Amino acid sequence: MQIISIGSSSSGNSYIIKAAGRAIILDVGLSCKAIMAALEEEQIEPADVAAVLVTHEHVDHVKSVRAVSRKCSKATFYASRGTIESAAAFSYVPEERLTFISAGETFAIDSADDYQGGGDITITAFELSHDALEPIGYTIEADGEKLSVITDTGIIKDETYEAISDSDQLVFEANHDVDMLMFGEYPYPVKVRIKGDKGHLSNDYAADALSQIIRDRKERGSLQGESEVKPLRIMLAHLSFHNNAPLFARQTVEDRLGADGFRPGTDYLLEVAMKEGLTYMPKAKDEETC
Repeated sequence: MQIISIGSSSSGNSYIIKAAGRAIILDVGLSCKAIMAALEEEQIEPADVAAVLVTHEHVDHVKSVRAVSRKCSKATFYASRGTIESAAAFSYVPEERLTFISAGETFAIDSADDYQGGGDITITAFELSHDALEPIGYTIEADGEKLSVITDTGIIKDETYEAISDSDQLVFEANHDVDMLMFGEYPYPVKVRIKGDKGHLSNDYAADALSQIIRDRKERGSLQGESEVKPLRIMLAHLSFHNNAPLFARQTVEDRLGADGFRPGTDYLLEVAMKEGLTYMPKAKDEETC
């Protein structure tokens, strides 16, 4: 299973997921042109996109719903009722191609007919804490792996942590550096909103949460008698253009993980999603091809 960021920031977000021979798009907050170019780069025909998963109704996640619906004419759109009813763009998606999904619900997407692996794609929605009507994140299980995408949340609730903590791959929000935010140019009410429980995760919060997830994964593997636990593959995402920098996000997370005794390459692999352009989830050495 593979996830590719087409672009991720406070200005727009969209990802391609390849699993069980299928292509899935998660969020369409970039221009349709950029999304179609990314599909072409990955040799995916728009008509072959099986599903579009949408997290919430903010424009940096739904900007191109109408155009992508038209281009990806066979894709089913999945989102919460609150998201669909609060974003006018969904009115242009044929009703038979809209599916409501709530936090805690699970659905399946059939694997491709010529897929040689085993099993279909299982997707589960989980709750986010964000200032949207009914925001949800997604876990995707296929090809013997679990991927979770968690951005646009001010905190990680216990139920959310339980949903994502056993992931093999994580797209994880590191939206802002707290000092950059608080000493920056944003109006004070906006700063409070971003830092709040329904805002966005800071670099420090991401670092703390990721450290705990790695610790839990290692403990779980030890209890299950595994001699070696594969490194957690991490993509930091949804960085603020004004209140963060890729170097700051990476350094904050790596410093915390290092302080807690976790080593890059052994316990985790880390990449930072670019604002524009394709970013690939890092691969373990045994998965790399020459």
